[in-house]
Amino acid sequence: MRISFHAALTAVTLAVFAMAGPVPADDEGGHGAWGYGAEYGPSRWGEISPEFETCATGRRQSPIDIGDGMSPAPFELALDYKPGSATVVNNGHTVQVNVAAGNMLSVAGKRYELLQFHFHTPSENTFHGMHFPVEAHFVHRDDAGHLAVVAVMFSPGDGGSLDELPIPAAAGEDISLGESFDPAGSLPANLGYVVFEGSLTTPPCSEGVRWIVLKQTVTAKIETLARLGEVLGRNNRPVNPLNGRELRATQ
Repeated sequence: MRISFHAALTAVTLAVFAMAGPVPADDEGGHGAWGYGAEYGPSRWGEISPEFETCATGRRQSPIDIGDGMSPAPFELALDYKPGSATVVNNGHTVQVNVAAGNMLSVAGKRYELLQFHFHTPSENTFHGMHFPVEAHFVHRDDAGHLAVVAVMFSPGDGGSLDELPIPAAAGEDISLGESFDPAGSLPANLGYVVFEGSLTTPPCSEGVRWIVLKQTVTAKIETLARLGEVLGRNNRPVNPLNGRELRATQ
């Protein structure tokens, strides 16, 4: 299913969060005293530590709202993911899947290795102001340390690989996924995308991150989406202004 902009999707997203739990409490422990609640939430990140100043002063911050008027994208994506060992962990801010080495993304002549992917509920990036129930971020790094994040939106529908993923409920809990977990199972068949320059969406909000938001969604059962919402609460940073950034998209 390609992303479509209609009120029904917003209604489903709201329904998912009607079943979900509250916003997680702010973290005052081992995660740098940041969270998503009122006291240490996104609007306060830049005040918490000098290391987080970019969260407040950066001009190329993520996430963003994706609208119209995009330029053509000049390159295609090439993904070379393969089955291997993996572990899913609740780190107190998100549910994250750590994968084995060797899963590669090639884009614009550069190769990046997949480090992990994790989830935000509801989506952080929006399309014409509308959220999806869940967004996954596949975080890659090249040999020079530059990051590229492939973002995938999840919408309610037929079951898929996300429905088979165990979701650790408690911070610090981890579950082995065995030796044959395939991260490609959580990607859509069509890799059409929107690309822009942005940042990490969590402190320290470092910029210089290449964002690749896929235009085709992946479906999961509404019960699965609600379960993620129940465990994570609302762990999404609000959208940021473009500040003149160019968005490019495949046809």
